[in-house]
Amino acid sequence: MTVAHLADGSSPPRVAFAVGRRVGPAVVRNRVRRRLRSVLAEEVATRGGLAPGPGAYLVSVRPAAADASFDELGAAVRGALARLAGS
Repeated sequence: MTVAHLADGSSPPRVAFAVGRRVGPAVVRNRVRRRLRSVLAEEVATRGGLAPGPGAYLVSVRPAAADASFDELGAAVRGALARLAGS
C-alpha cells in the first residue's frame, strides 16, 4: 500500500483511492474502497486528523488488498501514514 501526500495548508484533507482492475472485478474494488474509507474515517476520529496534515492524499493498493481483512488494511494504512509522517 502506498500513500502519497501533497501539502496544501489552506484546504481540509482530501483523499483519493487508486484501486486498479488488477485488484479484481468492480465488486471487489468497491469493497476495498469502502474499507479504506472506513479505516481513514476511523483514523481521523481517533487521532483528530491525518498524520502529515491537511492537503491531498492518494491511497494506492496492490492486488493483495482484495484478500486482506479489515484489520490488515487498517494496519497497512496506519503504517503508510506513519512512513509518510516520518519523511
